[in-house]
Amino acid sequence: MSLIEGLLWLTLNVYHEGRSEPQVGQVAIVNVTLNRAKEQNLPIKDVVTQPYQFSWTKNKNSYVPQDTRAFLQCLQSVYIALQNTDITQGATHYHLDTVNPDWASHFTYIDQFGSHKFYK
Repeated sequence: MSLIEGLLWLTLNVYHEGRSEPQVGQVAIVNVTLNRAKEQNLPIKDVVTQPYQFSWTKNKNSYVPQDTRAFLQCLQSVYIALQNTDITQGATHYHLDTVNPDWASHFTYIDQFGSHKFYK
C-alpha cells in the first residue's frame, strides 16, 4: 500500500467517524486506527474496511466526502497524529459516550477525547 493510500484511508475514517469532533478527538481516532493496523499487521485500508469495525464502511453508498472543509480539517488531524506521540496510550477501540457496548467491559478504559471513550 502506498503512503498516499494510507493517508487517504486514515482521513476518510476520521471524516466519517469524527468530523464533528474537536481536533483532539480526531487525533485520537487516528491513533486507534494506527494502533489496530500495527497490532494486526494490516494496511490502514484493510483495518478501516474490516466488517463490523467502523460502522460508516458498512452503510455507505459512497465514501466520497461531501464537506471539503471538514475533510481538510480531518487531514490536518491525521498529520498532527503522525507527528506526535499516541495520546490514547495504545487504545484500539472507542465508542460514543452516549452508548455502553457490551465489549467495553472486556477492555481497559483509557480516557475520553471529545465525545468518544477510548479503550485498550
